[in-house]
Amino acid sequence: MALSESSRTRLISWLKIVLPLAAMAILSTLFLISRSIDPLAEIPYSTVDLRDSARSERVTKPSFAGATEEGDMIAFTAESALPRDGNRLDANDLAAEIDFASGGSVAVRAETGQIDQPADTATLRGGVEITSSTGYRVETEALAIGMRQTRAETEGEIRAEGPPGTFTAGRMRLSTDPETGKVYMVFTAGVKLIYDPGSTPGPTEE
Repeated sequence: MALSESSRTRLISWLKIVLPLAAMAILSTLFLISRSIDPLAEIPYSTVDLRDSARSERVTKPSFAGATEEGDMIAFTAESALPRDGNRLDANDLAAEIDFASGGSVAVRAETGQIDQPADTATLRGGVEITSSTGYRVETEALAIGMRQTRAETEGEIRAEGPPGTFTAGRMRLSTDPETGKVYMVFTAGVKLIYDPGSTPGPTEE
């Protein structure tokens, strides 16, 4: 049925009002729906871990290297470290390696440790394992290593095996011969050795 000119005019006038209102209603619905969705919900990270990391200032896989006054090269690596008082670091899974200028080397591993720069000392603790290029393997609970001087000493008893056999001692330290510059492992305070007759001479004892 054909619309008269006046009816067509009235219809167009109504559509000019109704269509914009309908469009506004649709847009309002879309905005309401979008507000109910968290845009961060799908981002794959843990805000707790980030907060803890920022708060702890933990350093992952740090390494330190240098030379002692005797010319021996020393290097430290760790799985992670936490700064303390600016010049100290608490480290986890700490390892050290000393390459002696006179020849030979010593490698050390421990569960934890502290690097104290003012004292020029790194103290390794917990399941400390010392391995030398001369065939000694020593276990102890704590070992202090010099960072600028070639020195290392356990805080207590050691259990070891090497060319002479298996043995225990109250202490172990690294000692440098002033004439030759060579570095030796010196075992003191009650060495008890299970001697292997087919081996080389036993450990040095004071």
